Amino acid sequence: MDATAALRLTQPLHKALIEKPDAIALVCGPRRTTFAAMADRVARLATVLRELGLQPGDRVAMLGHNSDHYVVFFYAVWWAGGVINPVNMRWSAREIAYSLDDCDTRILLVDENFHGVAEGLPALSARLATRVHWGVGAASDGLLDGQALVDAATPMADSGRGGDDLAAVMYTGGTTGRSKGVMLSHANLGLNVLCANLAATRPVDAVGITIAPMFHVGGMGLSLQLMQRLCRQVILPAFDELALLQAIATERGSETFLVPTMLKRLVEHPRFTEFDTRALQLVLYGAAPIAEALLAQAQRALPAAGFCQLYGMTELSPVVTALPAWCHAPGQPPARLRSAGRTIAIAELRIADEDGHTLANGQVGEIVVRGPTVMCGYWGQPEQTAAAIKDGWMHTGDGGWMDDDGFVYVVDRLKDMIVTGGENVYSAEVENAIAMLPAVGMVAVIGVPDERWGERVHAMVVLRPGQALSAEALIAHCREQIAGYKCPRTVEFRAELPLSAAGKLLKHELRVPFWAGHSRSVN
Repeated sequence: MDATAALRLTQPLHKALIEKPDAIALVCGPRRTTFAAMADRVARLATVLRELGLQPGDRVAMLGHNSDHYVVFFYAVWWAGGVINPVNMRWSAREIAYSLDDCDTRILLVDENFHGVAEGLPALSARLATRVHWGVGAASDGLLDGQALVDAATPMADSGRGGDDLAAVMYTGGTTGRSKGVMLSHANLGLNVLCANLAATRPVDAVGITIAPMFHVGGMGLSLQLMQRLCRQVILPAFDELALLQAIATERGSETFLVPTMLKRLVEHPRFTEFDTRALQLVLYGAAPIAEALLAQAQRALPAAGFCQLYGMTELSPVVTALPAWCHAPGQPPARLRSAGRTIAIAELRIADEDGHTLANGQVGEIVVRGPTVMCGYWGQPEQTAAAIKDGWMHTGDGGWMDDDGFVYVVDRLKDMIVTGGENVYSAEVENAIAMLPAVGMVAVIGVPDERWGERVHAMVVLRPGQALSAEALIAHCREQIAGYKCPRTVEFRAELPLSAAGKLLKHELRVPFWAGHSRSVN
């Protein structure tokens, strides 16, 4: 029998009911929920989902800000035997509808912040059948009242799905312009949570602050890590420097996960010194490389905190390497802070050349990973799955090298992807949107260095003869088609773009002037 078959993401709730049912599990604004009360809501919402037609393996989506309702959504869907499809709240309505239809998601939970978006989705989605208000306040027209349904429901028993059973479909950008649904099993996520918890020293009585978006596997991952350790979880709806400082001071928040742009905004906030941040013992950071100057600044501002970098991707559930706090301590080799750390306990990582052969230490190639946290594949895209996973090795599309101590250094992206403010943007998605404009003859989208966002989306456009187009009009058009964070922040009009003899766009030539003088070609 496969040892992971019994691994269920709902197991921490069963453990909590035995060990600490009356302890506070979730803090969200004025609401404080015990583990027992949370388990009851989970079991009741699971009943509601079943009564709405959910069958084992069916997908259920959630569109909303971080909240205690969002955490209950995770566990209720798994309790009912379903698969979560957390919706990126920054997407356009068209992108949301695509993700629902792509993996046949028929039930959508939506909080009070997105009723307007939810009202328009039936006209865009062919599969969406049921919309449920799951948040605070009253349900708007067309939405079922989730709280009323839960109050009237009888709690059901845990469905018991786990192991290789599908647990989540997490959508990420696509190299062809089509988003991909990353399929993650209970074992994928559960084992990754175990290893991430082992990657950094954490006190038993930790109080975690979940502020990174839960629709991302990073924000969701921290929530699952805290739940696995039966820790109190303080949930903030979205990133806000003052709210985070207040939570650290008043709730005695001891750990959190931030992307570098969040960390920069936090320590540079003009009121930072007004708050007692001594309770913060661990800052997990990742989703994009961090500037050494910013890391040093953050360490000075938060002297009581250890820092731990996590590197990974959605397809790896997500963590694959960690640079723990001891690597950030004085006396360690300064160059080590430029690394992404060493592999988690159950992952194999190597640097491969174009033919898949392992390169010697110090040589730059593609980072490839093997292990039980590698995704099950891309939903409905067997060709893309086969291109990404070869002989069991996940090809990350990141270029890097390894030193003699096993530390991994990420230096470039082999795939055409931009990371801006911790969000992944595939150039093809932006280029497809821009190419819809009749005035556009040719377009190239690249990532260029940006002090605030790490990288920004930069568009280079060649207009058709006799056509006119302003940067403002181009960006406004993009905002109608794709999420705001994917839209170009800067636009450059050119007479021509460099092409190879075969007519292929030479993007590396476009990138060179912007990245000259940088130690790596990613920020």
